[in-house]
Amino acid sequence: MFSRTHRNLAGIAVLLAVVCVLPFVLRPYQLDFLIFMFINIILVVSYRFIAITGEFSLAHAVIMGVGAYASALLAALPISPWISMPLGGVAAAAIAYVLSFPLFRMKGFYFLIGSFAAAEAIRLCWVQFNDPFGGFRGLRRIPVLEIDLGELLYIDLGAPVPYYFFALIVGIVCLFVMYRIEHSRYGFVFHAVHHKDTLAQSVGVDVRRFRTIAFVTGGFFAGIAGAMVAHYVTAINPGLFGLKQMLFVLVWVLVGGMGHFAGPIIGVTVLSIIDESLRGLDELRPGFYGLVLIATVLFLPEGLVSLPRKALQWSTWLWNRGGETLVKRE
Repeated sequence: MFSRTHRNLAGIAVLLAVVCVLPFVLRPYQLDFLIFMFINIILVVSYRFIAITGEFSLAHAVIMGVGAYASALLAALPISPWISMPLGGVAAAAIAYVLSFPLFRMKGFYFLIGSFAAAEAIRLCWVQFNDPFGGFRGLRRIPVLEIDLGELLYIDLGAPVPYYFFALIVGIVCLFVMYRIEHSRYGFVFHAVHHKDTLAQSVGVDVRRFRTIAFVTGGFFAGIAGAMVAHYVTAINPGLFGLKQMLFVLVWVLVGGMGHFAGPIIGVTVLSIIDESLRGLDELRPGFYGLVLIATVLFLPEGLVSLPRKALQWSTWLWNRGGETLVKRE
């Protein structure tokens, strides 16, 4: 008999095998879709770091943009993109740290609105200053990633297939690190701060400090995701990191389920696939997302991650109901 851990590891191994085969059977535009889905998975899981402390931010997409702009500007100096990308994550974490001082003086609705105002202030700086941010047009001709070992090996990661594997590896590493953080002492405190912040404070937990740590950690990984976008599409502008992108992140997290690490991953995967199937019906997309969000809140408040458990409960209830009906008839 295999334990639950062994079954989970076997399932992950099978999934990774399938994912590694996909680039050789899919078309280029389908690979583009998967690459951006991997990047969005990093983004939504990093956003969950903030959400599990009890606060919802509207600044996460802009913090992602900070990573993208920082990496692009550093690569233009020129600094190798292999160095500028992690530095983009550091820049995003630094901005998140600066924003934490005014934002964590607020809670709830005020934190939400404050984060939106701070994000718009940063985004408007990108719009207003042509030098160095490029204004409305943004930055172009951002260097792509390359592996150049002279005559031994050269790989242009600007092509879909190599970048697919790069995004997959970075995504796995980021998810593993975030998973380990959540299941460390810090992660347990994050959850405690969310559910019982007053009680946690009464036993000596610095609630503001741990919320800041979660905010900065999430900002770092969001910055990495932004840098990945910048060096793949080689052009960025302020519109890529606006309120629309932020609303997508919120819907993905809420629909997938915030209470479990896999929730946002399921949310972004399922909704991205459905959204892609609606290509050509752009006028229906906002309505679709609204219906999905309403249905999730009404019938699956814990998100899609709870669907198997809910399905089992519903089937058990129907089975018991059918048995009671049969007994009454007899």
